[in-house]
Amino acid sequence: MFKGAIVAIVTPFRNGEVDEEALRGLVEFQIENGTDGIVPCGTTGESATLSHEEHDRVVEIVVDQVKKRVPVIAGTGSNSTREALRLTKHAHEVGADGALLVTPYYNRPTQEGVYQHYKTVAEAVPIPIIPYNVPSRTGTNILPETVARLSKISNIVAVKEATGDLRQVSKILSLVDKEFSVLSGDDFTVLPLLAVGGKGVISVVSNVAPADMAGLIDAFEAGNLKKAAEYHFKMWPLMESLFFETNPIPSKAALAMMGKIQYEVRLPLCRMSDANDARLKKVLLDYGLIRA
Repeated sequence: MFKGAIVAIVTPFRNGEVDEEALRGLVEFQIENGTDGIVPCGTTGESATLSHEEHDRVVEIVVDQVKKRVPVIAGTGSNSTREALRLTKHAHEVGADGALLVTPYYNRPTQEGVYQHYKTVAEAVPIPIIPYNVPSRTGTNILPETVARLSKISNIVAVKEATGDLRQVSKILSLVDKEFSVLSGDDFTVLPLLAVGGKGVISVVSNVAPADMAGLIDAFEAGNLKKAAEYHFKMWPLMESLFFETNPIPSKAALAMMGKIQYEVRLPLCRMSDANDARLKKVLLDYGLIRA
């Protein structure tokens, strides 16, 4: 079962190419700070603008660097079931521990189409699979009843829920077995999701403050709700600032300010405005992640 503080890791670039050295460094930074799992090639990893070869290589680099110290859950989603199948097969072949598949985007499949998409991949590749529900980006919501159907497929083991709707999360939890993991896809809903039975988060904030996100979940699991809430409110400024502009632009700006990567995103994403850059820098200074 996948649980805890799992990072949706950025893909660092240098001179327009994947920066392997920086990526390996980010993996070590995560593991040293208690992250429970790593997701390469998710939305935060700019999967939409990686070539097929780059996508495969990023997964290979992360699997190689992690060396089974924590689970690697490769982003392998696509709006083409055939393409998702190819990516998922590759992830399995190179040793990933799971696959995160975003709901097919733009196509806007019916609930039956969503079900058949995931069923097709799950039956063809013997790897634990996590559907990723983020209707604000995809245009399609995986309804709780569809999640419940999918949970009956043996290797569909969790769902990443990024609707921000605790009513939907609660309905899912009421319909699935307790072994099925519901993971938050939004940092600001981690604590309330844990309170109703969720198992963790696939996090953006963990890119810059992995120890604190891991600390929140560890505190909750230890029954220390006061400490968990303290972590929640401590990270709140980061939760807001890392979405001043489209994810992962602010995360990459922050990591560059922290000296961990070059500040490069791929078009159609572009650098933050000067005003938002200054706002983000102040948050990082106040948080203690960078020095003046």
